[in-house]
Amino acid sequence: MDSNLKEARKFEKIRTIIQEDSNQASLFVANEIAGLIQQKQKDGKKAVIGLATGSTPTKVYEYLVQFHNEGRLSFSNVITFNLDEYYPMEPDSIHSYVRFMNEHLFDHIDIKRENVHIPDGNLSSEDIREYCLAYEKKVENVTGIDIQLLGIGRTGHIGFNEPGSSLNSKTRLIRLDRVTRLDAASDFFGQENVPKRAITMGVGTILSAKKIILMAWGEGKADVIQQAVEGPIKESIPATFLQHHGNCDFVLDGASASKLTRIKTPWLVEECAWNDHLIKSATIWLSERLQKAILKLTNEDYNEYGMGNLVAEIGSAEQINLKVFNELQRTITGWPGGKPNADDGQRPERANPHPKTSLIFSPHPDDDVISMGGTLLRLVDQGHDVHIAYQTSGNIAVFDDEVIRFLDFATAVQQENKGLKKKFKEVRQFLAFKKPGQIDSEEIQEFKGLIRRGEALAACRYCGIPEKNAHFLNLPFYETGTVKKKPFSQEDIRITYDLLNKLRPEQIFAAGDLSDPHGTHRVCLEVIFKAIELAVKHRKDWINNCYVWLYRGAWQEWEVADMEMAVPIGPKDMARKINAIFKHQSQKDSAMFPGNDEREFWQRAEQRNKETANRYNALGMAEYEAMEGFVRYHFNIN
Repeated sequence: MDSNLKEARKFEKIRTIIQEDSNQASLFVANEIAGLIQQKQKDGKKAVIGLATGSTPTKVYEYLVQFHNEGRLSFSNVITFNLDEYYPMEPDSIHSYVRFMNEHLFDHIDIKRENVHIPDGNLSSEDIREYCLAYEKKVENVTGIDIQLLGIGRTGHIGFNEPGSSLNSKTRLIRLDRVTRLDAASDFFGQENVPKRAITMGVGTILSAKKIILMAWGEGKADVIQQAVEGPIKESIPATFLQHHGNCDFVLDGASASKLTRIKTPWLVEECAWNDHLIKSATIWLSERLQKAILKLTNEDYNEYGMGNLVAEIGSAEQINLKVFNELQRTITGWPGGKPNADDGQRPERANPHPKTSLIFSPHPDDDVISMGGTLLRLVDQGHDVHIAYQTSGNIAVFDDEVIRFLDFATAVQQENKGLKKKFKEVRQFLAFKKPGQIDSEEIQEFKGLIRRGEALAACRYCGIPEKNAHFLNLPFYETGTVKKKPFSQEDIRITYDLLNKLRPEQIFAAGDLSDPHGTHRVCLEVIFKAIELAVKHRKDWINNCYVWLYRGAWQEWEVADMEMAVPIGPKDMARKINAIFKHQSQKDSAMFPGNDEREFWQRAEQRNKETANRYNALGMAEYEAMEGFVRYHFNIN
């Protein structure tokens, strides 16, 4: 290894391979697997692959299927062992890993079915122990696993080896951690439907593989990746056991690698080539680390934390401090649509035109008020023509009893409507026999979409946005009735493009969850970007005078160093924002998909906004009740 690279990785106890994005990372892993299979074929041997499930490896399997369809790769010599399975679990259930593997890989390649091994979630409890011993024996009989694929959970689990699993553990039945079940809740339409147990290969079984590849995508995995790669080995984070393995690679995208020392704080590793953004990031980091306002940092502070060359380059701590302080100060504005008749040279937004047409894209019917409700209210109050584009119906996030409640009301109002009564009876019957995770009928999906549409309109009215300015796009990629969505199509892009050309906005706000490779927010953003590209390609005149601002969702916020606009929210506006969130009653008290945070959305939003304000204040800025942060997306208009 190059000495400079070795120095850069001095904090890392596991080899890490960082790719540009999850797509490139998946291609890298697929090529590794294909290379092994092809080499084994040349040697006349079997290739034994350990496989993982979940969203992380799906693109890897897609590439392997592609290689096979192109005639580049045969699986005739491949034996597979899957890591785990929920227990109990019927093999034909939509949640079964048997079904997952068939749909994503096995049904599309020429593997011999007798060479496929997936833990059986349909066993009687009395048979599990013997079954697990036999599973281990099968692995031994083929002289072990050549490549073992892994994902990683927020608890640091590999397979379903939860915190507390021992280094030498083997295939067994285990009890799932609460956090693991919470993370799986969206797939099962509620945490209460997630099995409490699973059968999993043990840590010892995994470590016996000749090569291990662990994959992780997105910011949500950044903290646990940093702990697994750089932290001490401990049972509370089972992934740290991989530090014992001599041939283990962590294949990461930029987002999941973002907390590694060489990425987050490179000045602690080696001398940096300083640019404006790195200077800003380092100064903010130092200020927060020492709990000192930026203007109070000294030369000694910078020298102590590996930034002596920066001081030498700039001249003094005072010069650095003032530069960064002024940059941060200029991001703060109470005029997110621009301040009319003001010098806008140092402001995030332009003064003119005023008023602006502001188009807010909301992936689900509540993301607008959850993520940027304070800014939305400010835009309305300051006279801008504010439009909301609700990109998806959000229908899968409505509980069944909400449908019954609304139909009860409808039938009470129209007691003589026999058709409605008949329809209501059919819906009730369907829901009475509905299994957990079963796809709703198209009719019920429509009802659930109407519930969310009504809530969105109520929120718009509360915020002072005319109903005609609420645009329900119902993008087709979303309408599957399941958590898993279709890839976006030209139709999704066309719908979005048509709206842009109709409104000709001077401002666009969009959910900038760039690090989420699989979620709805990510897809919605890609659709917007594609529509903007079309507008540029077709030389639409409005695009030359349009700023695109990206906000974050209920779970994450931009780093302060990345924020280019920070909008203060006072106590009254925070109360108004919360009231707007309350209009989305189907998501109140208990949301269908709470994600990894069990608090209500208004609580998360309030805390996030207050924390942003507190961070600015601690850096030496003015004290505000709360703040919403934005990053500008710069598209190429040439």
